Amino acid sequence: MTVVLAVFGIWRSQQKPPVPVATSPRADAAAQKARDTISALGRLEPAGDVRKLAAPITGFGGSPRISELLVEEGQEVKQGQLLARFDNGPTLAADRLVLRTRIASLSARFSLLQRETSRYRQLARGGATSTDDLEARELKLIELRGQLEEARATLVKVEADLVNTVLRSPIDATVLRLRARVGERPGDNGILELGASDRMEAIAEVYESDIGQVRLGQTVRITSENGGFEGSLVGRVIRISPQVRQRVVVSTDPTGDADARVVEVRIQLQEADLAKVRKLSGLKTITRFDP
Repeated sequence: MTVVLAVFGIWRSQQKPPVPVATSPRADAAAQKARDTISALGRLEPAGDVRKLAAPITGFGGSPRISELLVEEGQEVKQGQLLARFDNGPTLAADRLVLRTRIASLSARFSLLQRETSRYRQLARGGATSTDDLEARELKLIELRGQLEEARATLVKVEADLVNTVLRSPIDATVLRLRARVGERPGDNGILELGASDRMEAIAEVYESDIGQVRLGQTVRITSENGGFEGSLVGRVIRISPQVRQRVVVSTDPTGDADARVVEVRIQLQEADLAKVRKLSGLKTITRFDP
């Protein structure tokens, strides 16, 4: 037994240690790139402003009902274009007609009484009539003037309210979403959303732990999480938000952290890819940042 162990020890000492397998520089670079690449969930948004249009508030603190909706989602609209009408329009239009008629009547009475008062004033100076008659007419003149001014002020208010019985587009835009329908009284979400541009940009929600690897001008590749478009989009980082916030886009992975803190990164898409996503505002995306 001792002889066997001695022979095995001599054989073991003569064996060379295994030489590690060398990897190519290309393989090392690929592995490093895989480690450096970061990904983020996000969404597509119009490159311009997004406006949420609300319903007017009536004198009682509520909103009128929608009586007519003249646009559909995805429709392009021009600044000043009529979008919707509300059910308080006919009532206010009738009030305006009544006030105009009242103002016309008060104006005619005021002009007549004004001429009559002027004539009595001349007669009172010559002693042809009592000052009591003159004062009565002057008081009536003051009263009519007050009624006329009040009616005119009320007409101004009614005409201002009439402007709000219709909804017009404040900008050239695309209707992104309808929040209310005919017959409904719009709530806090408003009536509809407008996008000021049909040129889409991407928003990536980058984890705060990864934001140090993101830089302006960095190239990114974007895919649709749910197959909203084929292939991938190419873009570049144009803005990094200075604020850390809670994520908006939630992953379909049930183990995902819905309360994660992220930084929004805005990405400009290359011209060749814009047509693919022109009408896909809000589409969920996956962004991969090139290292």
